[in-house]
Amino acid sequence: MTDYFAGDARTNHERMLAGDLYIADDPDIARQAQRAVRLSAEFQQAFTQDPDGARPILAELLGELGEGAVVRPPLHVDYGTYITVGAGTFVNSSLTALDVAPIRIGRDCQIGPNVQLLTPTHPLDPQQRRDKLEAALPITIGDNVWLGGGAIVLPGVTIGDDSVIGAGSVVTKDVPAGVVAVGSPARVIRSVGPPSTPA
Repeated sequence: MTDYFAGDARTNHERMLAGDLYIADDPDIARQAQRAVRLSAEFQQAFTQDPDGARPILAELLGELGEGAVVRPPLHVDYGTYITVGAGTFVNSSLTALDVAPIRIGRDCQIGPNVQLLTPTHPLDPQQRRDKLEAALPITIGDNVWLGGGAIVLPGVTIGDDSVIGAGSVVTKDVPAGVVAVGSPARVIRSVGPPSTPA
């Protein structure tokens, strides 16, 4: 196998955090992933008995959990550590947030069920994929954004404040603030202001 990291003394975990190509077999990466599996399962179990009592587990799982933010299980993450959820945000069930790179969800957002926030990327080169190389690009969701159910946000995307992403849309590139974007790939169709009324 090609030595892709000749002369690079960093661990795979360090390369991952830098956004560079890495191989996800680093023992530290495996420990973090297992921690996320354990805490996600504990959060889901605790939520069934006492949603408020489950919050400390969720706060331990995530990098930051804002005041008044609500996340309904199940929650699927790679690590959890690299996810920020802003104050007042509501996340419906079955969010998949693959936080190989940071995922920032702003304040007062509405995240529909079965939304996917996917930071990982893989090489187009077939041999590099066989050799298990991957990387990631961060995702940023602005304040007061609504992601409709089943929306998918791809690596490196930023969605501006107050924007709305239609249910089932696939967001492949940045979306500016204050617009509605729908489709696959998602396209801006209008602003979020009230529709004009006849005179």
